[in-house]
Amino acid sequence: MIGRLFRHLFAPSAARLFREESLQRIAEAVARGEATHTGETCFAVESALPLRAVFAGVDARQRAEEAFSRLRVWDTAANNGVLVYLLLADHRIEIVADRGFRGRVSDAQWRGICQLMEERLRAGDPEAAAVQGIEAASRLVAAHFPRVDDVPDENELPDLPHLS
Repeated sequence: MIGRLFRHLFAPSAARLFREESLQRIAEAVARGEATHTGETCFAVESALPLRAVFAGVDARQRAEEAFSRLRVWDTAANNGVLVYLLLADHRIEIVADRGFRGRVSDAQWRGICQLMEERLRAGDPEAAAVQGIEAASRLVAAHFPRVDDVPDENELPDLPHLS
């Protein structure tokens, strides 16, 4: 508990790892991916949890599910939103997918994307980790919710990453 508390107190800044130009390139990856499917992809990074949450034992998955709700990723017309969430202090990546993916995409498939991102993060390239994760998630979304030519698709969520 003490180690986790210190990690959250002294977590690296999300804005330091993901500068403005990186955020723009990540948003472009989201837009490119969404051009291939009717789903919505959201990328969010949190440096650390509030200390109250650390003391309450909130883990990265719980926090990702809270972000999924707070960012309204669940509120897409086809129930096909996906949140790629990174909690820097805990070195955790979580993917939360809306109910439209239930029975279509396995936990192992989502976990494979997380592992791909973890490799890039360990290599010291957070932007590449985000872009590759978003591209991999978009391929899964497109396999189940492909874009249909001549059918308009509204961009329901902002493409720009959320940092906190």
